[in-house]
Amino acid sequence: MGFTEQEILETVRMVALETLDIRTTTLGISLFDCADPDLESTCEKVYTKVVHHARRLVEVAQSISDDYGIPIINKRIAVTPVSWVAAASGSHDLVPLARALDAAAKEVGVDYIGGFSSYVHKGFTRADDALFASIPQALAETDHVCSSISLGSTKSGLNMDAIARFSQVVLDTAALTVDTGGLGCAKLVCFCNVVEDNPFVAGAHIGVGEAETVLNVGVSGPGVVRSALERLGPEADLLAVAETIKRTAFKITRMGELVGREAASRLGTSFGIVDISLAPTPAVGDSVSDILELMGVDRTGAPGTTAALALLTDAVKKGGAMASSSVGGLSGAFIPVSEDQGMIDAVRDGALSLAKLEAMTTVCSVGLDMVAVPGDTPVDVLTGIIADEMAIGMVNNKTTAVRIIPVPGKGPGETVEWGGLLGTAIVQDPGRFGCSIFHARGGRMPAPIQSYRN
Repeated sequence: MGFTEQEILETVRMVALETLDIRTTTLGISLFDCADPDLESTCEKVYTKVVHHARRLVEVAQSISDDYGIPIINKRIAVTPVSWVAAASGSHDLVPLARALDAAAKEVGVDYIGGFSSYVHKGFTRADDALFASIPQALAETDHVCSSISLGSTKSGLNMDAIARFSQVVLDTAALTVDTGGLGCAKLVCFCNVVEDNPFVAGAHIGVGEAETVLNVGVSGPGVVRSALERLGPEADLLAVAETIKRTAFKITRMGELVGREAASRLGTSFGIVDISLAPTPAVGDSVSDILELMGVDRTGAPGTTAALALLTDAVKKGGAMASSSVGGLSGAFIPVSEDQGMIDAVRDGALSLAKLEAMTTVCSVGLDMVAVPGDTPVDVLTGIIADEMAIGMVNNKTTAVRIIPVPGKGPGETVEWGGLLGTAIVQDPGRFGCSIFHARGGRMPAPIQSYRN
C-alpha cells in the first residue's frame, strides 16, 4: 500500500511537533545453535553470534532516521531465553553468560539486550534453577542485560512456588544495586501469558517459533494522540474520541511498519511485528496520563480512569489492526509510573494509588510497570502483589506483567531519581497487611475453566 502526500505531511508534523518516534528497533537472534556442554564455549559462541548479526543494527537505524527524518530512540537485541541455551552445560552459575551478552551489547552499541530469561509457569528445569540463582548478580554486574520470567498462563495456571521465588530474587537484586536505588530491578520483569516477539525491555526475548533473526519494531506516540484529542475538543462524545484515537493509531502504525520493513531489508533479515504502544517518557507532552485527563477525568486515578484507559487501549489496537497485518501482541497503552510525568504527578497528588493502578492494569497493554515500593517490603507482600497481577492475566486471557522496585532505604511518599528514560518514582504504600500463609502454601494455582477451549 502506498503513502499519500497528506500522510507524509501529517507524519512530518507528528515528528516535529508531537514527539512521535520509533521507540525501538529490536533485532531478535536465535541462540539455539550456541548450546555447548562447556559453558565457556557457549559464552564464546553467544558473543560471536550476537556481534555478527547485530554489528550493523545501530548504523542501519541511524541511516533510516536520517533518510526519513523519524527519530529511532532505542536499538535493542532480543535473544533466545538463556536457560534454554545453557541447559546443555549443566552449569549452576550462568552469570558468565550475562557477561557475554553484556560485552556483545557494548561491542555493537545497543542500549539493551533482553533474554536472560526463563519459562517456569509449570515447573523448573535444572537450568531454570541456575538462572534464577544467577539473576541478582547478573543484573548487578551488567549494564545492558535484561531479564524476564514467565510465571503463569491461562492455559497452565500460576506457579506460586516460582512467584514466591521470583519475589525473593527481586529483593536480592535490589539489595545488590542499593547504590543506584535498586535500579537492577528495572531490568527485571515477570509475565503471565508472555509474548514471544516482544520488542520492549525488560521483557524482550524471542521464542521457539521465531526465525534465525527477525527485526521487530516498537512505535510510540502518546504526544500525537494527545494533540489529536486537543484538536477534537471537550464537546465530542466518546464515540468520536474512540474514532479519533483509532485514526491516529492507524497513521502511527503505518509509519512504524514502513521503518520496520526498511530496517529488516537493510539488515538482510526478516520483518516480524510492529508494536504500536503508547509508551510514555518523562518528557512534557509525552504522557498517557495527559491523554486520560483530556478524555475527561480530573486526575489520573480518579473515578472513570479505568474506563477511559479501556477505551484508549481498544481504539489503539483497532487502529493498528486496520493499518497492518503484523501488529504485535503488546499494542495498546503502557502505564509505567516512573516514566510518565503525568502519572508521577497523580501519585504525588494522592489521586493514583497502588490499588487503583492494579485496577487499571486489567485493561491496559501489560501491567504494573516501574512501580516503586519501600525497600523493606516483606517477601510475602511482594508475592501477593505479583500473584494478583498474574491472576488478572490468567483469568482474562491477556498478557500482564510486573516490574516492581523495592527501593532500599526509602519509605512511602519518598522520591527516588533514576534519571533518563526511567525518570522519577514516588515510593508507593503497599499497605500494612500481607499474605504470609498464602505465600507459604506454594504449589500451583490451576488453570481457570475458561482455559479449556479446544
